[in-house]
Amino acid sequence: MEKVDISQDFQSAIGKAADVLLAGGVIAFPTETLYGLGVDIRNEAAIRRLFTIKKRSDSSPVLILIPSVEFLAQYVDNLPPVALRLIELFWPGGLTLVFKAGSMASPLLTAGTGRIGIRFSSNPVATSLARAIDSAITGTSANISGKPACRSAQDVLDCFGENVDLILDGGKTAHSVASTVLDVTTDPPRILRQGVVSREQIKTCVSNVEDFG
Repeated sequence: MEKVDISQDFQSAIGKAADVLLAGGVIAFPTETLYGLGVDIRNEAAIRRLFTIKKRSDSSPVLILIPSVEFLAQYVDNLPPVALRLIELFWPGGLTLVFKAGSMASPLLTAGTGRIGIRFSSNPVATSLARAIDSAITGTSANISGKPACRSAQDVLDCFGENVDLILDGGKTAHSVASTVLDVTTDPPRILRQGVVSREQIKTCVSNVEDFG
């Protein structure tokens, strides 16, 4: 395991992390909310390893981070008009949208639900990583499932040790909560997880929003 301070040489750090991703490795990196665990979503062996590291049930979906909005069409089967309004207002940022998954989204990521959570991150590290490998990467929080999420590189090291191949140290995250997850496959859209984007903010462009449960 290697820890790299991105403030020293950003491009070199991104390049090193991209090499690890393309080789099937698992990296930890800061996002606009918490630290995430990233693998190349084209590599199913890497996705399986991610589940093992997090001790995550294979019945739990994993969200992905895209290099740009233009990549969205590769991973979704349908783009409802409400999603376009939400994207315009909240992307890049801390809102994860759940879509009907397209054929390029591995069933491992959807946990057999046929739906995929996607975010275009406002954090330059997360987005640069995806752009560096020209593919979406996983953006699941860096934590053992059911345990508190990591907010710093040291948290990641304490949690995972050698199980993660590379940690990009971007300091402590600004937030202690995850992204908000909003399902746009239903009408009205449904909040599956409340996070940094509030229900009130979402209602500025969506008149009716259901809460989970």
